[in-house]
Amino acid sequence: MFSAEPHLIGMAVKTKLPQNGTHTAAPVLHQRSKPIQKYGTVVHLPIGLDENVRLESTNNLNQVLADTIMLRDLYKKHHWQVSGHTFYQLHLLLDKHFEEQAELVDTIAERIQLLGGVAVSIAHDVAEKTKLERPPIDREEVPVQLSRLLEAHETILKEAHEFAKKAGDAGDDGTNDLLVSDVIRTNELQVWFIAEHLVALPVVKADED
Repeated sequence: MFSAEPHLIGMAVKTKLPQNGTHTAAPVLHQRSKPIQKYGTVVHLPIGLDENVRLESTNNLNQVLADTIMLRDLYKKHHWQVSGHTFYQLHLLLDKHFEEQAELVDTIAERIQLLGGVAVSIAHDVAEKTKLERPPIDREEVPVQLSRLLEAHETILKEAHEFAKKAGDAGDDGTNDLLVSDVIRTNELQVWFIAEHLVALPVVKADED
């Protein structure tokens, strides 16, 4: 009979694997292997787009994805660290925008995968790829926090406009639609809400001529 009892050798744990095709409830741990697909490549999927079109779209979308992941996390950082007399309103708004950016992250990543590509995902890979400025680990004043967000939005919007046109010209209507309908519209709306908090208007008494 096959035995699934672990045998301790020093600090290592080894589990005997079945030799006769029988199954066991013991998990097979510490597995590693070669990648099944390299980053920066596309596999063939019958979606009516040439390989070179899908490859360009996945490369462009991965840039947008890396920057969107950074913006998402920037919103959460500021949601936690915001302070001042507008704390309550901004605390809620920043978290709302975080959730919307998180939805975009998933939408963009799934588009990359269905094009046959590999979506960037892990934090250190994102940090290497993003074009957004890395914020300090410290807590910053509200105007600085909001300015960082607006600059990040602008970077994403510029590349989204560029990549949407490229996708449309190449016949990749799905990527064009995603960038225009989801990325651009969401970011534009969030820019409006954030920018209005940086307008220098009197709070209690209006200025007199």
